[in-house]
Amino acid sequence: MVTFNVIVEQDEDGMFVSEVIGLPGCHTQGENLDELMKNTKEAISLYLKCKKVDLGDNKFFAFQQIEI
Repeated sequence: MVTFNVIVEQDEDGMFVSEVIGLPGCHTQGENLDELMKNTKEAISLYLKCKKVDLGDNKFFAFQQIEI
């Protein structure tokens, strides 16, 4: 089993959007968080089937917010 870090945001239309850190271009959306997580798991599975990824280098360091 592999753990992925996911950024979750809500867009201006109220849809939830996820982006998978360490998998460039791997993102999806859903109308609620349950649908988003289901779609995100599917997006990761499809991404890994289509692209060769070295999962050993997927180290998450930190997440910070900066207010300007």
